[in-house]
Amino acid sequence: MANRVLSEPNIQTAYLSNLKLLKVHIFTSFAEENMKTHTLLFLSPCILFLTSACTSMPPEIRNFSATDIPYQLVSQNAETYKSTPVRWGGTVIEVENETDFSLMQVLFYPLNRNGYPETRKSGEGRFAVEINKFLDPAIYTKGTEVTIVGTVKGDIERTIGHKTIHIPFITAKAIHLWPQSYREDNSYRYGPYPGYYGYGYPFFYNGYYRPYRYWW
Repeated sequence: MANRVLSEPNIQTAYLSNLKLLKVHIFTSFAEENMKTHTLLFLSPCILFLTSACTSMPPEIRNFSATDIPYQLVSQNAETYKSTPVRWGGTVIEVENETDFSLMQVLFYPLNRNGYPETRKSGEGRFAVEINKFLDPAIYTKGTEVTIVGTVKGDIERTIGHKTIHIPFITAKAIHLWPQSYREDNSYRYGPYPGYYGYGYPFFYNGYYRPYRYWW
């Protein structure tokens, strides 16, 4: 009978061993579920970013064969770059409608790889866009983002207050007006701090859920 009965130290050792295995099992299950959740949270905005980039820009803008010329070079000597195809963008300053065409002034911003004006950067200056269709000022409102493809026509004289200036002049083949929903999504994806993906949840990194320091 004595051989069949575990001693008290052996019972305690077995109990602690089983408890340790239970903790490891609980930890592993918790880690797997949370990693799945946060992997989805990480991938969701990436998928949204890629799909919106592909679907938001029409083919005539996306597939246009343009020459990458800095705004400042054209601004300094527009005649040198006359007839050069460009893809430029920025925010609308104003729209003027004539009988047979419309003229729009735009504050230039560099474009990101999706053709969207990077308005978080500094504007580099004005340029004018001519297109042979009506641009409704109620739609092309001041401050809205546009991307234009066309050719450099030269420069054009504009008066701002009491000052007369010459700015690059583009004959547009197509103008893409970015919808408000895209602007909101773009701001939503690039949140207020590194590691933020627009959902308000912390992300897992190096043993922590950040910005909250929760150990496993």
